[in-house]
Amino acid sequence: MTLAGEIVAGVGGRDNIVSLMHCATRLRFKLKESSKANAEVLKNTPGIIMVVEHGGQFQVVIGNHVHDIYNAVNAIVGEKTPATADAEKGSLFNRFVYVISSIFTPLIGLLAATGILKGCLAVATTLNVLSEQSGTYLVLFSASDALFYFFPIILGYTAGKQFGGNPFVTMIIGGALVHPVVLKALDESGGTAFDFMGIPLTFINYTSSVIPIIFSAWLCSLLERKLNAWLPSAVKTFFSPLLCLMVITPLTFMVVGPVSTWISGLIAQGYLFIYTAAPGFAGALMGGLWQVFVMFGLHWGLVPLCINNFTVLGYDTMMPLLVPAILAQVGAALAICLRERDRQKRAVAGSAAVTGLFGITEPAVYGVNLPRKYPFVIACISGAAGGAVIGFAQTKVYSFGIPSIFTFMQTIPSTGVDYTVWACITGAVISIVMAFVITVLFSFISARKSSAVL
Repeated sequence: MTLAGEIVAGVGGRDNIVSLMHCATRLRFKLKESSKANAEVLKNTPGIIMVVEHGGQFQVVIGNHVHDIYNAVNAIVGEKTPATADAEKGSLFNRFVYVISSIFTPLIGLLAATGILKGCLAVATTLNVLSEQSGTYLVLFSASDALFYFFPIILGYTAGKQFGGNPFVTMIIGGALVHPVVLKALDESGGTAFDFMGIPLTFINYTSSVIPIIFSAWLCSLLERKLNAWLPSAVKTFFSPLLCLMVITPLTFMVVGPVSTWISGLIAQGYLFIYTAAPGFAGALMGGLWQVFVMFGLHWGLVPLCINNFTVLGYDTMMPLLVPAILAQVGAALAICLRERDRQKRAVAGSAAVTGLFGITEPAVYGVNLPRKYPFVIACISGAAGGAVIGFAQTKVYSFGIPSIFTFMQTIPSTGVDYTVWACITGAVISIVMAFVITVLFSFISARKSSAVL
């Protein structure tokens, strides 16, 4: 039986699968009955790194080739799209995590790619390799910025799909938010209020926004389901989208957009207030606990906060704090690779360490550090030390991406390399070296104790 077939059998068969999606390393199942899944069998299946059950999801950690396994599983069970939020059960927080992960997971790879490209452009302009007025820069910048600029359109699709509505209708609503006519009116009016059928409204710049289109997609899906149940089948194909656009689009401009923008500002300013009060402590906290958050899927609750910071503030201070957490796991895995005598285990540790440099730490965490316990704990402590340094310097990133070695490029401001960039590099070096050295020393001590007992 192929790995895909073993996974399907291990989760209780195709009829037990409600929905399936994947992120960088994991298959994320929503199951009808979790009791039918056999996590222990899957954990011992070659090709599977770990099985995690959290946030209402049954997660099978595969590694970098997860997309191939995802396609193979879909070929067996048929495409299983994410369940709608209304169908979700469990705590409010679990439902929130599931919805956010479903909306943003398809975009994480693209967000990372465009963030790296922006970082490369920052390096190129700092070294005077490219001018911001050159055609080469403008073309590459447009490629790096398009996803974030047109976020309302892209999220309109993923959010509409998640909430069970017509994703193309919600895409159009997102397109309306960033339409050139709206942006031109905003620019020419200077924020002066307009009216819609006598009701006052104020145009706001919704480019790169996140919260407004998610709320609008949810409302649109609710209205669409009501319309589809009420309208005759002969006309609902075009009347349902028509009425959704006519109702939800004005409602978004008049109510949802302004309220969501206000909430976004409050969230960003609240985070900034807390971070500014104790940046070193915040750095130690995030650097030390980030991998724990990832293990339990709690990090999805923080992803929208990072993106919201870019939208409202133009930068984010949370992502740099995560780099030491990532690289500390790499340092611990490298130490295990050095000390491990078994050739196969050494190869696994070395491969996991290399993968971790690019922000994918599941192989290092689940395959190397966590099973041995002490390397994982050492890595968390080392991540806290590096994060405190970066937090104290209040390093910022100017584009979204997966925390990795590429994040250094994303910390370069428009004025060029400054002390905040060097602080990020210093914190990262501290974390990886500290984790490596302490793990090696601890392994020596453990080996001596074992020899003494024998």
